[in-house]
Amino acid sequence: MIQTKDSSAFPDPCRNFAFPPPPPGDRRRIGPRPCPVCYVPVEQAIARMPRVPSVSPGLQHLTYFHEQIPMKTEPHRGSAFGGYPSLVERNASFDIKESMTVHCGFVQGCRPGDRTGFDIDAADLKEMEQFHDVIVASAIFGNYDVIQQPKNWGKTTREKVPFYMFVDEETEASLKNSSLLDSRNRVGLWRIILVRNVPYSDARRNGKVPKLLLHRLFPNVRYSIWIDGKLQLIVDPYQILERFLWRQNATFAISRHYRRFDVFEEAEANKAAGKYDNVSIDHQIDFYKKEGLTAYSEAKLPITSDVPEGCVIIKEHIPITNLFTCLWFNEVDRFTSRDQLSFSTVRDKLMAKVSWNVNMFLDCERRNFVIQAYHRDLLEQRAHMTVVRSHAHPPPAFVRDSSSSKPPVRRPPKRGKGERKSNSRRHRKVGSGSKGSSTTF
Repeated sequence: MIQTKDSSAFPDPCRNFAFPPPPPGDRRRIGPRPCPVCYVPVEQAIARMPRVPSVSPGLQHLTYFHEQIPMKTEPHRGSAFGGYPSLVERNASFDIKESMTVHCGFVQGCRPGDRTGFDIDAADLKEMEQFHDVIVASAIFGNYDVIQQPKNWGKTTREKVPFYMFVDEETEASLKNSSLLDSRNRVGLWRIILVRNVPYSDARRNGKVPKLLLHRLFPNVRYSIWIDGKLQLIVDPYQILERFLWRQNATFAISRHYRRFDVFEEAEANKAAGKYDNVSIDHQIDFYKKEGLTAYSEAKLPITSDVPEGCVIIKEHIPITNLFTCLWFNEVDRFTSRDQLSFSTVRDKLMAKVSWNVNMFLDCERRNFVIQAYHRDLLEQRAHMTVVRSHAHPPPAFVRDSSSSKPPVRRPPKRGKGERKSNSRRHRKVGSGSKGSSTTF
């Protein structure tokens, strides 16, 4: 555990912080943007780390079901990895008691990652059992993303905060073929954890295992930051934890969706984008409607949204937050893998039983500490299009006049009919501080 200074010895640089007015519109930059966030210096953030775990309301002891041969007793999706919890067992898991045993993946085998499905080498399992105050974790399955290296982290982070990247065999092979994986099983700051015998055929669903069940894979960790594989972390983890957990007296934080607040709207958007088959989405939403799900409205305040932007999860590992992510995973295992659809149902059922909530911060604040890259298929498609364009429009040839000693002259391409002649007045260079400049926070 880190020896911290007394946080009262530091001045509070964020005491008078307020959002500045939004920047002027910029047609060259459409879509959501980052907004300013006030972080305290890293040393001060570390000093603000709580010395003891937060209180877990209602639930004090959480254990998990183990079954050597899980039996499917009802005609729902589910999986052997998840243990096929019945509807009765599902409903009982929302009845919070001081001691509880619930389904939470890894139902076979002695410990998570050891012959449970989602199998991990013994050396990695030993490493994952070590105590850490803070870890950062991510995953890439199906070679779906390109690893992004964190930056702007301090000396203590380098020494004390491990970064773990879970990959399947397909992704590991790609890392080896591109010579990115070194002899210590690292790619830059990330330690690569190879997963064999993945439980699902869908790579994105496999990614939900470490995303939602980090507390099972890392039983001796206090705090975790999960980021999707396409994201690059650009703020020190201690500063993120201080800003979104410790300063807010929160134990779980996730950003709200930048545009949608309502689960019904999110479901329709998923169907329109072909994120999952429509029949399964409709079945899940109809099930929740029968349980009492309603459209989001101001009547739910102070809850600000029913739809998260789930690519970042900031969590203290205590029984109530571990239960939350267990039950959230069970919904993903039972219904569709679109975790935005099940988030509010699980959250609201727990909040109805105990005094606990989720810090749903602004999506523009999330974009302040992570940069979002494209998935690998889009990056390769863009690279392919660049090559195609370069072959379709080769550079103009040089023409040398044999009677002249002057250097070769580039022959300009012919203008097609209707193309306008270049006008130097239409291409003025924009000076510093002029109307055309912009600021990125």
